[in-house]
Amino acid sequence: MAKSPTIYKFAIALSDLDRNRYEPLNLVVARHPSETPERMLVRVLAYCINAGEGLAFGKGLSDPEEPDLWLRSLDSQISMWIYVGEPKIERIKKSAGLGGRVRVYSFNTKSSIWWQSVAEKCNALSVEVFQFVWSEIQTAAGLIERTMQLSITISDNAAYMATDNGECEISWVTAGQD
Repeated sequence: MAKSPTIYKFAIALSDLDRNRYEPLNLVVARHPSETPERMLVRVLAYCINAGEGLAFGKGLSDPEEPDLWLRSLDSQISMWIYVGEPKIERIKKSAGLGGRVRVYSFNTKSSIWWQSVAEKCNALSVEVFQFVWSEIQTAAGLIERTMQLSITISDNAAYMATDNGECEISWVTAGQD
């Protein structure tokens, strides 16, 4: 019998100082049985960084053909594909070929190695790649509970996360622009 996903409920007070976006987000996130808490956290952070009308979680690990998040326009066209982790270049090329922006949020110890192997092709496709600091992702994931309230403030390639369990900062770089 297949395991069921674990459901997380986040009430987020989002303050994106870079985009002048301030709003409450109520996210219900299904964590796939094979997904780590760190990967799920990066999906939530990617949602907050790209928050906007039409942004939704895809099936992620449950359907390898879908991105982790996508942004659809009012006419149901996909205007942004968002992947978490280190997707194969074939998936990135396919998404770029279907139109819209493509963003990748990489977060673990093999992130730099992956970037070196795909950098030239991603740059040719105008794909935006963001690399989180792994130790900061691990710290933040340790604060996560299944139901929680938190605030996330985004400014200058960093997110400051405050919860009842503690606070931390999560920074990132745009790959290729250290």
